[in-house]
Amino acid sequence: MKSTSESLLSNYDYEIPQELIAQKPAGKRTDSRLFVIHKDTGKFEHRKFPDIADYFNEGDCLVINTTKVVPSRLFGKKISGGKVELLFLDPRQTGAEYKVLMKPFLETGKKVFFDDDFECIVKSKTENSEITVEFNKPNILELLSKRGIMPLPPYINRKNGLAQKLSDFDKERYQTVYAQDPGAIAAPTAGLHFTEDIFNALKNKGVKIAKLTLHVGWGTFKPIAGAYLNEHKMMPEKYYIDAENAAIINEAIKNNKRVASVGTTSTRALESLAIKTAITNQRQNGRTYIGEFSGETSIFIYPGYKFKIINALITNLHLPKSTPLMMASAFCTRETMLKAYKEAVKEKYRFFSYGDSMVII
Repeated sequence: MKSTSESLLSNYDYEIPQELIAQKPAGKRTDSRLFVIHKDTGKFEHRKFPDIADYFNEGDCLVINTTKVVPSRLFGKKISGGKVELLFLDPRQTGAEYKVLMKPFLETGKKVFFDDDFECIVKSKTENSEITVEFNKPNILELLSKRGIMPLPPYINRKNGLAQKLSDFDKERYQTVYAQDPGAIAAPTAGLHFTEDIFNALKNKGVKIAKLTLHVGWGTFKPIAGAYLNEHKMMPEKYYIDAENAAIINEAIKNNKRVASVGTTSTRALESLAIKTAITNQRQNGRTYIGEFSGETSIFIYPGYKFKIINALITNLHLPKSTPLMMASAFCTRETMLKAYKEAVKEKYRFFSYGDSMVII
């Protein structure tokens, strides 16, 4: 690939002081700050998250991802008594076999023992470190709900027993208030700031709320290895939308209203729908409409991509060199995004999953 400023991974790096990486969320969801970017002018504003309603009008549409995070980290023991950690990659699987990441890795044939008389045996390992294990009992989702720990990103410190100590806290706060469909192993973090009061304020202005589901997979934690963006392959994630919610989004498109995705996961689903179910009506200036759909997406959005559905993005402040940062850069230019992040550091915003919010309009 020809070297350009947009195509090089190294050009999506920035400096962030360690103390700005949020280890816990704000005391209340409504205490989060809101960094506002006006992408056409490059103007910045600094607000509180409940002010989000000020940027939407009657007929606009907010699209949320209703996936629910499964507490999919499970601690067990080797026969010697040593600790083993499993991360379930698709906790919605049924049957005896599950794909997991394991730390430390045990050889094929070795067993891991858990509470409630559960145990598993290592069956196989793939090149990308995915391990297949077979359990002796069903109802693994029930076991995870009871014994599992939330799969927080590695930059949130939960070492030395903190994961267990803060388990109940993380189960509440690393979850949106509108989570419905269990299946994710990472939260759609842009939605963590919303409360019922904020939704009511939006609805009172005539803003429509549309729902879809994309189950966030472990690829969200996977770093980009190559020097160029087009060398990276996103891991597939399951998503779906019904006809009723597609119609809500289409109505906003038809009326030239704002369609705002809450998070990069909602964006990936919407832009995938534009490809999978596109209905183009030339009488409406060639705008793309969507239909109901259920399937998988591995879409990777980075600068050069032309957005087909969204014209506003609610997101968080993302890791350097991360795919969400590249999507946000595609939406408002890499230069604007890196300038905004520099400003956010100066203004001491709280970064990453448990951090503050950003809206790009």
